Amino acid sequence: MKVVLAQEAPHLGNIGKNLELHLKTIDRARREKADLVVFPELSLTGYKLRDLVETVAADPERSKEIRELRLLSKDLAIVFGFVEERASERGLFYNSAAFCAKGRILHVHRKVFLPTFGMFEELRFFAPGRNFRAFDTPWGKMGLMICRDFLHYNASYLLYAGGAETMIIISAAPGRGLSGGGGFASSRMWELMGEAMGRFSQAFVLYCNRVGLEDGAAFAGGSFLFDPMGRRLAQAAYFEPELLICDIDLNEIRKARKNWPFKRDDKPEMTLEALQRIVHGLDD
Repeated sequence: MKVVLAQEAPHLGNIGKNLELHLKTIDRARREKADLVVFPELSLTGYKLRDLVETVAADPERSKEIRELRLLSKDLAIVFGFVEERASERGLFYNSAAFCAKGRILHVHRKVFLPTFGMFEELRFFAPGRNFRAFDTPWGKMGLMICRDFLHYNASYLLYAGGAETMIIISAAPGRGLSGGGGFASSRMWELMGEAMGRFSQAFVLYCNRVGLEDGAAFAGGSFLFDPMGRRLAQAAYFEPELLICDIDLNEIRKARKNWPFKRDDKPEMTLEALQRIVHGLDD
């Protein structure tokens, strides 16, 4: 399976320009004979939207831009980020990610963990999602997360328990602090999580982060792929736009789960029982 991570810089609030950027990248991915192309968080709109949220919101069943991307997914799966407002939930806006393949939307994930501290203010404008669910694709079960979701390891566990063999994270993570290697010190946090979740979920981890500047925030880039043994297969540069292209062998999932039977020995029913006791205060 050939994967393209589109580490790009969306135009804030300009869906038309961002759609053009998507179309050019999809054309390049198709020429590379890719099976899947992944765009960053809020790739159709830009990140620091504030009062623009309502203006750029789209119903995935009615938006002409999303329809165009959906139709282009007939021979190339596409993951992209957008602001979602469905007709059935007027006035509720979600930071969402869509997975399109075979000309259809197979799954929409709504960001659950919305950072609202320091420079982050997502809860001022977005409603939180309520679920993490693995879903079927032509390449096995996959799961979606958006940025901060990935830093809550219970999110990855829920996808793992649900059968996900590939975890896709789209992100708009800014860079903070300089590391000795010339990148951002904060990027190491994401890379450690990618390695850990790859190894202990025995799944492929695809992390696509954006670059560029918005309202003083510098987005770090550094998109990466880890395999089911926690080995880094590829990583994009920090700071700069890049199309990260990588071939992954899905047979590695079987090999990893055969050699290290974490999945075989997992006990989600015990986890559920323990969580119910914790939530209801029965362990006090």
